[in-house]
Amino acid sequence: MKTVRRLFYVDIVTAVAFVAAAFLSLSFFIDFIDQLGDVGQNGYTMIQATLYSLLLLPGHFYEVAPIAVLIGTIYTLSRMAQSSEYTILRTAGLGPWRALSLLTTLGLVFGVLTFIVGDYLAPLSERQANQVQAMVKGGTKLGRSGAWLKDHVTTPEGERSYSINVGSAGPKTLLRDIRIFEFDGDGRLLRRIGAVSAQVEPNQTWTLNDVTLTRWAAGGSGTSGGNMQVPEEKLPVVVWKSGLSAAVVAAAVSPVSSMSTIDLARYIVHLSDNEQAAQSHQIQFWKRALYPFACLVMVGLALPFAYLHARAGGVSLKVFGGIMLGISFVLLNNVAGHLGLLRDWTPWMVAAAPSLLYLLLSLAAFSWLVRYR
Repeated sequence: MKTVRRLFYVDIVTAVAFVAAAFLSLSFFIDFIDQLGDVGQNGYTMIQATLYSLLLLPGHFYEVAPIAVLIGTIYTLSRMAQSSEYTILRTAGLGPWRALSLLTTLGLVFGVLTFIVGDYLAPLSERQANQVQAMVKGGTKLGRSGAWLKDHVTTPEGERSYSINVGSAGPKTLLRDIRIFEFDGDGRLLRRIGAVSAQVEPNQTWTLNDVTLTRWAAGGSGTSGGNMQVPEEKLPVVVWKSGLSAAVVAAAVSPVSSMSTIDLARYIVHLSDNEQAAQSHQIQFWKRALYPFACLVMVGLALPFAYLHARAGGVSLKVFGGIMLGISFVLLNNVAGHLGLLRDWTPWMVAAAPSLLYLLLSLAAFSWLVRYR
């Protein structure tokens, strides 16, 4: 059995590695070409463009890992079927369920590798890639409306709540285009703090630079009709005490793709505590947690190709159909997240449904081939 296991594992791992290398080479080429337009601007060099493209590779590997597993496994099993190697193994006593257990073990190994890369290496490398661009381009834009955070603190004057808007994120813990709106316990706007930049300190304080402080207070004397008095004050530096940890701030201003499963869980708790919508992050959390199991689905989809017969014809077409089926799984997995967000479906069901559907499909195809073919 050790010889059969070695034959399976060496051939499949080699094929999967070759397919993954091909996908990663293509991804690197596309990213590098995309960066060439910025080379020469603000001191952005070819070396930095190359480094940025290389740092994105772990994230690309995480995305294409299930497809690489599918293509590599299909190629290996269909080649063994065409050369009658698999027929000889079946004659020697390799039953269908033993073959399934061998591939399941290999699928678990691929799943663990995918999880490690996706949860540790890819977020770290993507944050480094964002730092490379931020140092050259002056910051990372956070969309048209920026990133919003909420905070609640209790002060000697009473309960205070804050709505914080960040326009862009610079290198490390530097933030730009800050707007902080302070409300009292009754929801009345008390003041607005606008800052050109802010440095987030480890002790949950923000050092705000070039600050414009606007206060709202009920008017009476010197105003007609009880209008609001809105005095403004400009200050070079203001130290603002926040209740937000540096990890929460980093999660709010970072792309979701650069967040690990633990970071997503912490940020979801923060959003729920502040009564903010967390549906999209919950879906992303469950997709991140369950995505490595897609490698098991892929080996399940590939196993029926070991029972193809070259004399029956159409092997190439069937292999192509299997690859397209795997690609459709990835597309459905991505579409399911958007549908779940629009329809407000349960996050874990949205993330698990495509994998369960294709796993049942692969097991049904495998059972039919074993029983009738």
